[in-house]
Amino acid sequence: MKVKKEIKNGYFIFITIGTYFLLMEFLGLSHLFYLRLLNVFFIIYAVNDTLQSRIAHGKKKFVPNALAALVTSAVGVSLSIAGLLIYSYLRGGDAYIHNLSETFLFGGHPSINIYCFSLFFEGIASSVIVTLLLMLYYNDKFIAD
Repeated sequence: MKVKKEIKNGYFIFITIGTYFLLMEFLGLSHLFYLRLLNVFFIIYAVNDTLQSRIAHGKKKFVPNALAALVTSAVGVSLSIAGLLIYSYLRGGDAYIHNLSETFLFGGHPSINIYCFSLFFEGIASSVIVTLLLMLYYNDKFIAD
């Protein structure tokens, strides 16, 4: 069975973001919030690869390509949030999340579930933005439905 390009690139997002954040923590740079924002480049790369692959294979309809791009990023974001949830419980649960939330954009003391839920919606929103930007970039290559 052949795995779809969308799933492969979603898995690529998960692996690269996970590796990036583990490397940041290992190097002691996880408290620098602006470095956390660089993960959007992994999403851009993977979604761009999905779109380029579809265009190269002659799939040039706008809506199916937009859906493929959204699936790619949604798979990556979902796997990344699941990985964060598991990693947070391994690192100490709510105490680890309180440490993360002090250096990020959250106020108060969120639980692990609230933290992951909020990051999930943030990730989906950024995925939609990345998809729309790349669809505009490739707009001249698509056929209107």
